[in-house]
This record gives sequence, C-alpha cells and structure tokens, in this order.
Amino acid sequence: MNLLWIIVIKALIAFVVVMGGAAYMTWFERVVIARIQDRIGPNRVGPRGLLQPLADGVKLLLKEDIVPERADRKIHTLAPIISVACGLAGIAIIPFGPPFVWNGYVIPLAVSGSSVGILVILALSSIMVYAVVLSGWSSANKYSLFGALRASAQMISYELAMGLCVVGAVIMAGSMELTAIVEAQEWWWPILSFPLLCIFMITALAETNRSPFDLPECESELIGGFHTEYTGMKFAMFFLAEYAAMITISALAITLFLGGYMGPMVEQYPALGPVYLVLKLTIFMFFFVWVRGTLPRFRYDQLMAFGWKVLLPVTLIYVLFISVIFAAISPANHLASVETAKAEVSHGMH
Repeated sequence: MNLLWIIVIKALIAFVVVMGGAAYMTWFERVVIARIQDRIGPNRVGPRGLLQPLADGVKLLLKEDIVPERADRKIHTLAPIISVACGLAGIAIIPFGPPFVWNGYVIPLAVSGSSVGILVILALSSIMVYAVVLSGWSSANKYSLFGALRASAQMISYELAMGLCVVGAVIMAGSMELTAIVEAQEWWWPILSFPLLCIFMITALAETNRSPFDLPECESELIGGFHTEYTGMKFAMFFLAEYAAMITISALAITLFLGGYMGPMVEQYPALGPVYLVLKLTIFMFFFVWVRGTLPRFRYDQLMAFGWKVLLPVTLIYVLFISVIFAAISPANHLASVETAKAEVSHGMH
C-alpha cells in the first residue's frame, strides 16, 4: 500500500508540474517573442503579466462551446481529450532524478520506471496523430480536414527520423530503460550524439507542429487548421497538449543526449537531479520560442522533402556509423571480461 501511495503522489506532482509548466509556457513565449520583436509583451494582469495564464484560463472556461451543425459531436469532443491525455502521459516515463532507497524499497524518481519507457513515449506521440485527424474529420470543415491530413503526414514522416535518433541512443547505452541510458553517459557521449540531438530537435519541432513546421495550423491558408471549429476550453486543450508535448519531448532529448538529471555533485546530493533537469528544460523551451520568433514558415513541399530526402537518409547513415563503432568495440569488451573471469577463477583455484 505504501508503494501505491508513492506512485499516486508522484503522478500528482508530475501532473501539476506539467500543467503549470504548459500554462506558463504561454506567458514565457509571449515575453520572449516580445523582446525579440522589440515589444512590451504581457504586462497588465499581475506583476510583469505573471497572472495572464490564469486570466486566459478563466476566460476560456467562460466562453461558449460552439459545435458546427454537421459535426460529429462525440468525436469532436473526444479529439481534444485524447490530445491532452497523450501530451500529459509521456512525462510519467521521464526520470527526474536518481533512484533512492526508502523503507527497503528502491524508488525511481519517475512515475513509471518502465524498462521500455522509450517505446511508451513514441507510442503516445503516435496516438496524438489520431486526435488531430479526428478533430479535423469531425469538424465538417474542409480547411480543418486539410490541416488534419497535413498534420498526420508530417508526424508520420518526421517520426521515422526521430525514432532512428532514439535507436542511436539505445545502441550506445545498450538499454531501453531511461535511467540506465542516463547512467551510461560519459564525457564522450554528447560529442558522439550531437548530430542525433540536432536532428531530434528538428523533428521535435515538426512533431509538435511548431514554427517553422506549423503547416497544419497555417493561418494564411487554412484559417486555423485542424482546430478551426473549436472554441472555449476545447480550443485551449489543443494548445495545452502542444506545450505539454514540447515539455515531454525536450525532457526526452535531455535524457537521451545531455545527461538527463546528471550534473555536478548529484551523486553526493541526489536532490540536485530535478534542479539540473529543470534548468536544461528551460534552455530547450527557450529554443522552441527562439525558433518561432526568428524563422519563417516552410512551404509544405519543402517540409516533406526535407524530412524524407535529408533528415531520414542522414540519420540512417549516422546510426549505421554508430552501430559499426559499437559492434567493433563490444567484442573487445566481451573478450576482456572473459579473460578477467578466467583470471579470477584461476586465482581462486590457487
């Protein structure tokens, strides 16, 4: 029963952190882009506009829920729920710190210490495609349907390169468990995995429909894309899912390629693990906003060509390169371990 309560508490903490982080990402994004564009930004509600996300939430709660006459009401309501659920659930797999021992149990500092955590996150990101497609199809609007089809094709295309980046990290670590991947990282890891990190973050922009890959929501062509016919909290849920997905994907990138919760003196003070992870996460969130404030939107043909003709071949070649390196290293390590074992046995016999 104690372990059950620990899991419930961890789940609640993760939920509150991600929900709060997603809400205040709207404030952070508006402030940073205002600075980039030499504007004032939010400054009316609370000191420095810090209460603006709360005001936006209250406003959206009070807005009327308008559903098109010919829309499929059940699917129209279900789509944003699926989107938010998938966006929030992924963070449950991310380790926020090293495991600790409590009352004789080893407690991982993650909601779920699954041995195949990477597969869970990739599966959830794939299911989010259904939410987008269902929202566009159920809206009875051709622009919404076009946006949904764009989003599905875009996610499928860029997921291939993203999956290969994850494969590269798994090959280097020799494990699919995220805590094991973090602990396997040494000084050479960021150097060898840097190309994979760059490709992963490019695909993350496409997976979350962020600029310059925000073609599914292209205002100049599709009004608002797949969520054109949504109002009130249903509309807000899509944006909440987008920011939650940004947090989850950034946390995954940090875990796979930049040491996750590791940092100076973490072994002596494990409580520093979540602090380091949040600091790294803040830098990645700034990257998302910075890209949106500086790069123009791609054309859709450029988007698809870049994914299939550039990212996928480059990632495949680099993962093959890593595989060859570690295939050459592994037999040597195996032979060394065998020789060590033989020496220990021989020493024991003597």
